[in-house]
Amino acid sequence: MPAKTTPKDFFLWAGAMISLFTSIGAFIGLLFTYINYAFPDPLAYYSSNPYQNGVAHEMSIFIIAGALCLILIRVIRRTIEKDATRADVWVRRWALFLTLFVAGAAIAIDLTVLLTSFLNGEEMTTPFLLKILAVLLVAAAGFMHFWADLRGYWAANPKLSRAVSAGVAVLGVVTIVAGFLILGTPQQARLMRMDENKVQDLQMIQSQIVNYWQAKQALPQSLDDLNDSISGFSAPNDPETNQPYHYKVNGTNSFSLCADFNGTSHNMDYSYAKPYGGLQENWSHTAGHICFDRTIDPTRYPANQPIKPIPAQ
Repeated sequence: MPAKTTPKDFFLWAGAMISLFTSIGAFIGLLFTYINYAFPDPLAYYSSNPYQNGVAHEMSIFIIAGALCLILIRVIRRTIEKDATRADVWVRRWALFLTLFVAGAAIAIDLTVLLTSFLNGEEMTTPFLLKILAVLLVAAAGFMHFWADLRGYWAANPKLSRAVSAGVAVLGVVTIVAGFLILGTPQQARLMRMDENKVQDLQMIQSQIVNYWQAKQALPQSLDDLNDSISGFSAPNDPETNQPYHYKVNGTNSFSLCADFNGTSHNMDYSYAKPYGGLQENWSHTAGHICFDRTIDPTRYPANQPIKPIPAQ
């Protein structure tokens, strides 16, 4: 007679499977992010702050779900060691077969994507092949592990089972540490975000300077000249020091905007195409006090036409 499944069995296995699939998804997501970071696509947008691309969320899910999965599987194995009939409950068999099915499907889909790309003559880029390999290795490892569990291999070799669990835990720690080494610490990410805010402030100030020049055919003598009570614009200050950005007039139509940056812009050169003429502005920077020299081309930014007064009725 089959062993009766208790609520404890059901929720232990349900929790273990949910946390397993969640942690594996986050793990693969992290690997993909690391690959994208190491081999950036020139046609894709990347923020200079890698943590804005979901890495923090993926790390959090991987750490919590991975730790929970290891704990639950350890509790399940101890329960089976104390009561061997717990190895025959239907929820365990369903969970193991479900995992084998998902892992096998992942392998088949992964190889199908690879073969389809090859037959279509698509370029086998390094990032693409690394992602294919990552999914293949993770899915194959999961399939082999749970296939061995279904056949009772780990129950017959408890020391090896504990060694595998320890190895998985070490791999998880290495993955997180590698993320910090590749992407930087959260504190460094905060400084990157601060630098991004400074670039956005300088872009906004530059736009107002150009508008001012078009309206008056002269550059403002200071950033205070840009303040406008009607539009509500007020020149922003440096978010770190709360001091005004450095502005200098270099000529009749040339000026410099400066800011103190915490680090070098990465993965994104802050180049933006202008709406007219395709002119590009580069906001790349290194750490320290960096100035961006700009010259207004009168042919690109002609003077504004004076507003004609409304005739009296």
